[in-house]
Amino acid sequence: MKFPASFRLVFLCLLISFNTFAKGKTNPEYYQLETYYYSTLQQESLIDDYLKTAYLPALHGYGIKNIGVFKPIANDTAANKVVYVLIPFANLKQVSEITEKLQNDPGFNAKASTFLGAPFDAPAFKRREITIIKAFSMATKLVLPSLTAPLAERVYELRSYESATDKLFTNKVQMFNEGGEVALFKKLGFNAIFYGEVVAGSRMPNLMYMTSFNSLADRNAHWEVFKNDPEWKLLSGNPAYQHNVSKIDITLTRPAAYSDY
Repeated sequence: MKFPASFRLVFLCLLISFNTFAKGKTNPEYYQLETYYYSTLQQESLIDDYLKTAYLPALHGYGIKNIGVFKPIANDTAANKVVYVLIPFANLKQVSEITEKLQNDPGFNAKASTFLGAPFDAPAFKRREITIIKAFSMATKLVLPSLTAPLAERVYELRSYESATDKLFTNKVQMFNEGGEVALFKKLGFNAIFYGEVVAGSRMPNLMYMTSFNSLADRNAHWEVFKNDPEWKLLSGNPAYQHNVSKIDITLTRPAAYSDY
């Protein structure tokens, strides 16, 4: 059957448009958030040395850039102290390949020997947790912050929002994406690093995101503007988005001196 020339032209235009859209579509990244728990200065030193001289250089060598290392401001007085490592991956396959690469990397294992081979009665850390996060559909890539303050003065705010049910969780994710919460944070200059839904972790269902500021005072000023913003009041008052968060954890951190940002 032979189609009219006009039909063939329309079909060709639609095909080109579809291919252009498909090529331009950005797949969401995955983030591995590693949490190291420790209690002593010796453990902190071992963790820092491992991350600075072995782990981050190895990941950089595999082409993984923009790795963030953060320590909660509350570490100074907390009995259980924490170090966070945020690693962006292009896909889940890359996440699964890293452990095997490191295990078979003689250079990495030599540099990490003190940390990896710590004795049982003097371990390098108390516990390590790994959380896998899939970037939101409307914030598919990690974004480096546009800040002017020195690294040591910056504040990176990590938030976790848990939901009572999977349905309510999906509703909160939709609120961030199509609902406009991500766009509002951008408009108000929150310098968000990432937004994503946890696909594997100790607390589910939940989403996590990180914003960044030049200082603690800058952080407080931004949130004051946010809570009084008419757009936020309208969004948070929308009946469609009620009761979709059951627990919020807020951790204010500063970047380690060797963090990539």
